[in-house]
Amino acid sequence: MSDIKLACTVVEQVKSLCDQHGNDPGELINILHEAQHLHGYLPEEMQRIIAHKLNIPVSKVYGVVTFYTFFTMTPKGKHPISVCMGTACYVRGSEKLLEEFKRILGIEVGETTPDGKFSLDCLRCVGACGLAPVVMIGEKVYGRLQPVDIKKILDELE
Repeated sequence: MSDIKLACTVVEQVKSLCDQHGNDPGELINILHEAQHLHGYLPEEMQRIIAHKLNIPVSKVYGVVTFYTFFTMTPKGKHPISVCMGTACYVRGSEKLLEEFKRILGIEVGETTPDGKFSLDCLRCVGACGLAPVVMIGEKVYGRLQPVDIKKILDELE
């Protein structure tokens, strides 16, 4: 664990999270959620700290982080964009929305703009099928969108 490069405050926060959950391996997903909320993502160093505190293999932590799509090992933009690709959204044009985001932002799915403002991802279902097609930006849901709406939304977030 000598190759940890995270800030001391982050290391202490993560250790404290583990302690708050009794260093219980059964609390791994909850700890990962809280750690990601604090830091924005789950870098390898953070996973090693959690594994050490919970006395489990790093491979188990890594397996959970890479299995669930809501966890990320890379920093996200200030405004994370998630385009719903569920059936209702897809048949109502979410793929066209995704293409417009990619065109305007100049990034692909899974990437972050060089200025760190936006990151782009897809998800399977937001649970707002009646508003399809749906895009989430941060915690805000945008529904019934058309490609022409994308530029205006992004401009409002600048």
